[in-house]
Amino acid sequence: MKTTKVLYWIFNGLFAFIMFGSGIPAVLSTADEIKGIHDMLGYPAYIIPVIGVAKIIGSVALFIPGYPRLKEWAYAGLTFDLILATFSVYKVPNPGGPWYVMLVFLAIAAGAYITYHKLVKVTSDEQI
Repeated sequence: MKTTKVLYWIFNGLFAFIMFGSGIPAVLSTADEIKGIHDMLGYPAYIIPVIGVAKIIGSVALFIPGYPRLKEWAYAGLTFDLILATFSVYKVPNPGGPWYVMLVFLAIAAGAYITYHKLVKVTSDEQI
């Protein structure tokens, strides 16, 4: 149980930090963010702040106690964002680095989701 909790906090902390941290420049529409998403990948500039707000809300939702459905939606939304970002980086030749670096972030997302469910299972078994 203790190992599961430690892994849960490590993976979820990293996952939320990455997604929250990438959401802030998007909300602020910094020049680097616009260059990376709009100029290199071809996404419309008006979508950048919306994606940033969604990342920030999803990251915060991971740490709201209770509300398991909200957490599921947050994991799903943030993971879809990472999958689509990985695909975008793959399709555009070298926008900021090799596409397979994105697999590290996807692995962190998977670790966060898996440890969340292990922790939920362990705590529900203890209550029975």
